[in-house]
Amino acid sequence: MNTNSGKVTLLSAGPGELDLLTLRAVKALAVADVVLLDDLANPEIVSLAPQARVIRVGKRGGCRSTPQAFIERLMRRYAQKGLHVVRVKGGEALLFGRAGEELASLREAGIAVEIVNGISSGFAAAAALGISLTHRRHCHGVTFVTAHTEDHGEPDWAALAATRTTLAIYMGMRRIGSLAAALLESLPGHTPAAVVQWAGSIHERRLLTRLERLAADAADAGFGSPAVILVGDAIGESVQALWVQDAASCDDAASARAA
Repeated sequence: MNTNSGKVTLLSAGPGELDLLTLRAVKALAVADVVLLDDLANPEIVSLAPQARVIRVGKRGGCRSTPQAFIERLMRRYAQKGLHVVRVKGGEALLFGRAGEELASLREAGIAVEIVNGISSGFAAAAALGISLTHRRHCHGVTFVTAHTEDHGEPDWAALAATRTTLAIYMGMRRIGSLAAALLESLPGHTPAAVVQWAGSIHERRLLTRLERLAADAADAGFGSPAVILVGDAIGESVQALWVQDAASCDDAASARAA
């Protein structure tokens, strides 16, 4: 047991591969006494915490999950024993990771908290497609939104469409049909859209399509969770880049045959 007072680090594990972790994250893991491991984080991350007790506290949509209140009790319990607890969260801890609830619980108990930022799967998805989420030719911003509200309802898709920003939609695969239909009431069917599953990992899959075909194409290709859905004109830059790349490849092949 540590002689110093305990603390909790909310650590962002990034979207997949370990080389996407920050140096600060690696340092925190190296000195962790207890690691509470999120189900969406790369399980190999425990190799960076050699002295820690590892407790898996998975939370997956549509699956049996560890209750949030229980996770908060674990953090408080071990920190109050003087231990350094590292709560490992997939992606970016401050984005749809219930960090707000955990911060409130820990601060109420008088426990010191450190936050280590990381790469969100939304940014990893954009990188996979080779696009800028805020391409100024197409939009004036990006909106990160979850498809599930706290009361199990859905966001105001019409209001979101009206922002004319790129939409990065998290946890939306189970509602992809209804959210696409809702967006089509405000956006044209030819609006570029994409799905990136397991963004930033070796299992990454990408789908480029149009909003009117989004749900059908995702179903036909067998896409599921975890995935990020991207909607907006900026996504079209990826399609154009692929067309240019394919055309260049054809030109190179033709030149080779001619030679």
